[in-house]
Amino acid sequence: MNMFEEYRQALLFMQVGEPVHAARILAPLVTAEPANADVRLQLALAYFASAQLKRAEAELRVLVERDPSDHYSHHVLGRTLERLHRPAEALPYLRLAAAMAPKPEYRTAADRVAAGLARARTSRR
Repeated sequence: MNMFEEYRQALLFMQVGEPVHAARILAPLVTAEPANADVRLQLALAYFASAQLKRAEAELRVLVERDPSDHYSHHVLGRTLERLHRPAEALPYLRLAAAMAPKPEYRTAADRVAAGLARARTSRR
């Protein structure tokens, strides 16, 4: 099987809700083609969907560093940090994604995290 066929197989695993299997296929593809942003993003999404959040964070940080204009990677990195219970780190990424692209889900995530941080500050008083 060639790399393109493996990539397509990984996407099929994602579609049927098997992100662990997808990640197992995608990880060697990222190693073979580290500059391929599409494959790296799919690996990050597979890690995110299978709650391998530290791995997702690592892949997303590479994507954001390489392409700071990639609003989707900023959003998913923010969501990953949110799921890792690091809302103060998540908020800048979520706000930046919302500023770069007017998508309701971006704004909703940024607002949710900002509100949670505000509640936490208020409850500490």
